[in-house]
Amino acid sequence: MTDSYNGSLSKMTATADAEGQVAYQLSLGRDQIDMNAWLGQRLALSWNGTIHCCACGRHTRKSFSQGYCYPCFSKLAQCDRCMMSPETCHFHLGTCREPEWAEQVCFQPHYVYLANSSGIKVGITRAGQLPTRWLDQGAVQGIAIAKVASRRVSGVLEDLLRQRVADKTNWRTMLKGQNPLLDLASERDALFDEFDRRILGLAEQFGEHAIEWLSADATLSQRFHYPVLEYPTKVTSHNLDKTPDVQGRLLGIKGQYLMLDSGVINLRKYTSYQITLTKY
Repeated sequence: MTDSYNGSLSKMTATADAEGQVAYQLSLGRDQIDMNAWLGQRLALSWNGTIHCCACGRHTRKSFSQGYCYPCFSKLAQCDRCMMSPETCHFHLGTCREPEWAEQVCFQPHYVYLANSSGIKVGITRAGQLPTRWLDQGAVQGIAIAKVASRRVSGVLEDLLRQRVADKTNWRTMLKGQNPLLDLASERDALFDEFDRRILGLAEQFGEHAIEWLSADATLSQRFHYPVLEYPTKVTSHNLDKTPDVQGRLLGIKGQYLMLDSGVINLRKYTSYQITLTKY
């Protein structure tokens, strides 16, 4: 007996309960698939060669910035360089691609956080996106350390802190599940002590209410447990562009990766690909 679903691929929706147990849902067409229930099962993932832009829906031969056609990639503010490097925000220079969109998205409160994915890292996300951001990165721990007034301020603060803390996840290390737990509160306090003067300078630059420190808010800290039967000892990845048909037994899910006994695949990388997912 087989279960088969078709549709445009997008990142999985990840949620965590009060104990930090992570659950994954995948939307394909009109179907919502409980991926945790597929653990231990054999599945096949097949791409039919078609990509439709996640913004405008037009057919595109190549995906840009994880799911966009080139015209949308070139004109949309959400695809601009400053979304990946918010310290380069140029709204105040009058050159934003979509000022109204930026006012709704970039000029909302953001969190600066520390997470333990492949080791300690610093990152940013919009308020309301925790713990989603941590789960998408496969973090086993996360703690918000500051709440700031805008995306640009979060990027400038992150740029300062990454002089000592990495801002990238080593996805291979993350998928091996070997990173030990860390005392993120102590790491936060050490950063505050080391960069105290420069942090005060940022507050003076952007205004006294632009940065709110969260050293006493334990509610913005959490640990997570991912649905994994077995971690790989050697990480090899599938590439739908080269091999459009992938099969294997599902051994685990972490971040946006399916871990199969035949290799791992990052579903988010193939956003907007038209695929068929089958469980045997």
